[in-house]
Amino acid sequence: MGDAHFSTERTRREVLLLSFWMLGLISLSCEGRLNVSRQKLLVQKHLNRLNKPAVKTIKSPDGDIIDCVNISHQPAFDHPFLKDHKTQMRPNYHPEGLFDENKVSETEKPKQRSNPITQLWHMNGKCPQGTIPIRRTKEEDVLRASSVKRYGRKKHRAIPQPRFADPDFINESGHQHAIAYVEGDKYYGAKATINVWEPKIQQPNEFSLSQLWILGGSFGEDLNSIEAGWQVSPDLYGDNNTRLFTYWTSDAYQATGCYNLLCSGFIQINSEIAMGASISPISAYRNSQYDISILVWKDPKEGHWWMQFGNDYVLGYWPSFLFSYLADSASMIEWGGEVVNSEPDGHHTSTQMGSGHFPEESFGKSSYFRNIQVVDSSNNLKAPKELGTFTEQSNCYDVQTGSNGDWGHYFYYGGPGKNTKCP
Repeated sequence: MGDAHFSTERTRREVLLLSFWMLGLISLSCEGRLNVSRQKLLVQKHLNRLNKPAVKTIKSPDGDIIDCVNISHQPAFDHPFLKDHKTQMRPNYHPEGLFDENKVSETEKPKQRSNPITQLWHMNGKCPQGTIPIRRTKEEDVLRASSVKRYGRKKHRAIPQPRFADPDFINESGHQHAIAYVEGDKYYGAKATINVWEPKIQQPNEFSLSQLWILGGSFGEDLNSIEAGWQVSPDLYGDNNTRLFTYWTSDAYQATGCYNLLCSGFIQINSEIAMGASISPISAYRNSQYDISILVWKDPKEGHWWMQFGNDYVLGYWPSFLFSYLADSASMIEWGGEVVNSEPDGHHTSTQMGSGHFPEESFGKSSYFRNIQVVDSSNNLKAPKELGTFTEQSNCYDVQTGSNGDWGHYFYYGGPGKNTKCP
């Protein structure tokens, strides 16, 4: 009798425990489903914010969708300070001396010449006047980011700091550079013609880019930066294509700024060039070389920072109110390459910078920046004074400067990453 009672009690206890366990599983599963649906809702809201209604849609051969969006409906105007902003359709002033390099006659132009460049989506159409081309953000693009909030943003401490190259900082930041730079003056813009390649990326969370940085403030929490160039970033774009990009921040990559048009800030006026779209064609080793010219300068009248791509495309501007230090001027300009080294398997990454070849290999093999210039306080393009160079580990990626009559100030840069001298 006692045994039977004990057995019944034990069975009841087991049934209760099983019930609690099942309830726990159900509630965990419901919570999981709620989290998934909450995440989906957040992603969808973000996509609705970024992807504006299109007047026309163009499918690019690389799988991108380019939306032609009415100029007044672009993401910039979601910014509370831009609600009543009157779009400036052209800069008041271009820097003096901008077109000097084009005055070299055809017979004088050297054999080291690159070819014209365009964007891949142009093969399938163009956007009408009064619209701007915006690369459509897909759900999987946002899901690749660490969070919806971090989508389209660089990680904190991604700026090369030539004066603070201690090994602890290098390992902590995970970013490596090979750059040329100027500092110690007030700068109102910068220009460069950048050789375009398609470097190989080892890990999807790494990237390789070549750009110019326009910097103001300290390298602390208040750093202002405007950046433009080309990049390969599987994490951001979902492929290994070389793409045109811009970036801005007014607080050292913490809460402000983003790539391209992935937040409110940059106001685009151009209907032909899409931020974040693939550049085509690209350079090949010992073969045809292609490059892009980028100019960023401060309009002396309105104070906005304008960007020009090539000789023909004024893309738009960053309104001066976005910045603190750059509302006045820049205190440092940098040009060069950057990669993320996540040290897969405890070794240096084999992600390439530039062409993936060291500077000493020179034209057709190593990547270059040429016709490097800065804009001075009189809105003149000038050769940079006392160009410095910096790289954290020259056995992995290096930089070598030079100057001549045609290329002005230039440098070759880059490297393969992991090799026998960079284990």
